Amino acid sequence: MSNNLLAGKRGIIFGALDEQSIAWKVAEKCVEQGAKITLTNAPVALRFGTINELGKKLNAEIIPADATSEEDLENLITKSMEILGGKLDFVLHSIGMSVNVRKKRAYTNIKYDWMQKTFDISAISFHKVMQKCMELDAVNDWGSIMALTYIAAQRTFPDYNEMAESKALLESFARSFGYHYGAAKKVRVNTISQSPTWTTAGSGVKGFKEFFDYADKMSPLGNAPAEACADYCVTMFSDLTKYVTMQNLYHDGGFSNMGMSPALLPDPE
Repeated sequence: MSNNLLAGKRGIIFGALDEQSIAWKVAEKCVEQGAKITLTNAPVALRFGTINELGKKLNAEIIPADATSEEDLENLITKSMEILGGKLDFVLHSIGMSVNVRKKRAYTNIKYDWMQKTFDISAISFHKVMQKCMELDAVNDWGSIMALTYIAAQRTFPDYNEMAESKALLESFARSFGYHYGAAKKVRVNTISQSPTWTTAGSGVKGFKEFFDYADKMSPLGNAPAEACADYCVTMFSDLTKYVTMQNLYHDGGFSNMGMSPALLPDPE
């Protein structure tokens, strides 16, 4: 159901790869709610995903960009403003990748050059996106910039590897850049800490199914699905949340405030 919450708004969605991607669902919801968008992902990711199908479905142009490259980001943002017919109102950063996780390197036996690549792709790229947007004066006053994160930034999940530190850095950038962007342009910056979600990236983490089931039982509302996260993103892009900034917003069915759940205890005999 559309309420036209984003009527007349323009945005860029980073990270849609396939139908499992949260960014894919966000893109669909944004257009459903009246927005015009461009889609972007790394050139290598575009070869493996099905984003072209999404572009056709949503009448959204796809602009390849390496989010770690300032040159690529400048081209992406400039072209997006040209295609969409004006400055942006929202940006979603949905980017995360760890070579150490992919190569199954233990956290205590990590390769540091891979760790640095993780930080650059998964966190520093968020700062680069915002810095380039500010430099180009690309976002309208009261615009909204969001990034997707995970509670491993605050709590220990051993198999999440150095992605945990990456998410902590991402959230710190939201607070720090959120101050500067808010003071200068009234642009708000937030992160959404989502439940474990069956995405191509998430399901690649060791023991993901077991943890997904654990979190689902621990959360009184159960794990929040990707579609619900997309609805939350739309709300954060809309004018209904104009004074929310520098926040890490938990969208996890209550998991983040739970200590123990009876659902995880064995049935009494």
